[in-house]
Amino acid sequence: MTSIGGVEMVDWNLAVATATRLVRPGPEVSREEARAVVAELRRHAKSSEEHVRGFTRMAVSGGPASDTPVLVVDRTGWIKANVAGFRQLLKPLLGKMQDRRGGLPGGAVLGTVGGKVTGVELGMLLSFLASRVLGQYETFAPATRELPAGSPGGGRLLLVAPNIVHVERELDVAPHDFRLWVSLHEETHRTQFTAVPWLRDHIESEIQAFLGETDVDPATLLERIREAVQSLSGGRSGDEGDAAEGGAPTIIELVQTPAQREILARLTAVMSLLEGHADYVMDGVGPEVVPSVAEIREKFQKRRASGAGRLDQALRKLLGLDAKLRQYRDGERFVRAVVNQVGMDGFNRVWTSPNTLPTKAEISKPAEWVARVHRTAES
Repeated sequence: MTSIGGVEMVDWNLAVATATRLVRPGPEVSREEARAVVAELRRHAKSSEEHVRGFTRMAVSGGPASDTPVLVVDRTGWIKANVAGFRQLLKPLLGKMQDRRGGLPGGAVLGTVGGKVTGVELGMLLSFLASRVLGQYETFAPATRELPAGSPGGGRLLLVAPNIVHVERELDVAPHDFRLWVSLHEETHRTQFTAVPWLRDHIESEIQAFLGETDVDPATLLERIREAVQSLSGGRSGDEGDAAEGGAPTIIELVQTPAQREILARLTAVMSLLEGHADYVMDGVGPEVVPSVAEIREKFQKRRASGAGRLDQALRKLLGLDAKLRQYRDGERFVRAVVNQVGMDGFNRVWTSPNTLPTKAEISKPAEWVARVHRTAES
C-alpha cells in the first residue's frame, strides 16, 4: 500500500466502488443464457490455443509462464482486476510522489483529499472502459482471492462476457462465430507472452522507465488528471466537441516529459506489433474456423471507427483509445507486409530479443525492419 502517514494517495477501494456504481448494466440475459455464454467462451478459449499456436508457429514452453488462467468475468470483475493491476504497476510512481509530498506542510491532509478525489476519478474512467472491453490479457496482474493469475509475476486472460454479448447483438452477427473470433485475438496475446519469456519484463521495464521520468509534484499530477476528467463533463470551458476534434490531450500527454517521448515511441511500436499481430492472427485463422469472419470483420471495423457519439469520441481521444485504434491498423499492416515478404518464420525473428522489435518508424516501413533484422542475422 502506497500511503502517506497511513493515507493512500489513491483510494483504490473507492475507485472500485465508484466504477461499480457508475458502470452501465449489461445486456439482459437469463441465468441459463449466461451460463451457456460462459461455458462457450471457456471452450473457445481452450480451442483457440491450438489454432493460434499452429498458425503462428510460436511454441509455448512449459514452466510458470504457461499456467496463466482464462477467466470469464462480468464488468465488475474486469474493474476489480484492472484496479489490482494499476495498483501493482503504479507502486514505484506513487512511492516517488509519496516521498515528495511527505516533506510538504499538510502533506497528510492533501493525501487524504487527493486520494479520494483520484479514486473517484479513476473509478469514472474505469466505468467507461468496463462496458467496452471485450477481452484483455493482463500482463502484470497480481493474484487475488477472487482473480487467480499465473506465477510468478502474474498474467491472466480475461473475457468480458456481457460486453461480448452486447457487441454481437449490436452487430447482428452469429454469436458462436463472434465469440470464437474474439477468443482468437485474446489467445494470441496470451501466446505472445507465454512463448516469448523476455517480453513481459521488457515491457514492464519500459513502463517503469516512463513512470520514473515523471517529474511532477503530486498536486500538479492530480490537478492534470482532474482537468482531464472535467473536460469530459463540461466542467471546463469548451464543449466535448473540442476534445473530439483534437483540442484535448490524452492523459499520457498530460504527464509526458521530453525524456518520456523516446520511451513512449518504443512502447507505441511494441504495442502496435502486439495488437496488429493479434488482428492478423484472428483473421488468418478465421476462414478455417469462423465461417462468417469476413462479415464480422467488416462490421467490427465500422464500429471501431465510428464510436457512439461526440462524448464517446471525446473520451476515446482523452484516454488515448484513438491511438490504440491506429496501433491495430498500423501493426496489422506491418505484420502482413513482413509475412508476405519473408514468411511466418521470417516474421517470428521479431521475438528473438528486444533488439529485434520494430521501431516506431519501422512499423510504418516494414521493409526497413526486414532489411535490418534479416541482414544482421545473415551477416
